[in-house]
Amino acid sequence: MGADIRVKICGLRDATNIEAAADAGAAYIGFVFFPKSPRNIAIADAARFAADVPIGVAKVALLVDPDDALLDAITEAVPLEMLQLHGQESPERVAEIKRRYGLPVMKAVGVAGADDLARLDIYGKVADQLLVDTKAPKDGDRPGGNGLTFDWSLIAGRRWPVPWMLAGGLTANNVGEAIAVTGARQLDLSSAVESAPGVKDPALIEAFMNAVRAT
Repeated sequence: MGADIRVKICGLRDATNIEAAADAGAAYIGFVFFPKSPRNIAIADAARFAADVPIGVAKVALLVDPDDALLDAITEAVPLEMLQLHGQESPERVAEIKRRYGLPVMKAVGVAGADDLARLDIYGKVADQLLVDTKAPKDGDRPGGNGLTFDWSLIAGRRWPVPWMLAGGLTANNVGEAIAVTGARQLDLSSAVESAPGVKDPALIEAFMNAVRAT
């Protein structure tokens, strides 16, 4: 992979595409537990698919403002390496979830302008990783996975005390520029490798990974 860049492919919902992501070199695969998302997966299905994920590929659960009951159900059924919080969870809630479940937590922070950057510094003190994503549209009903980019120059040269991942509208055509501008060493994508909302395409997965290798 180009300069050891690690890629997370999120919203996987079937064994074929999980295998395609792993074979293509993805470092993380993500299961979405959010009913409003076209990538939402049932807990039982995620548990079944997770059992076949190759060793070395981290399994991540994406959740939006989850309560303890949902977290209990998911963590008891699905073997996971990380929880990704993509809602309005407070820093205190992030720390509480880390303590309660004993899993690393990645906190997503939406960026639209310079005013949003302070939240990255705040969450960087409590999360194990940060996901720097495009801020959701005000009229949107999903906090991420909208296929939109933000002004990457806002985070050019910026670093935080924990590892971070760039998300938001990444494609095979723009990933080289995204890496060059931001210096990102980890990338998260979903819609760019879909033939329809929620339907991953192994050929698009391979094309994206090849584009990363070419950087």
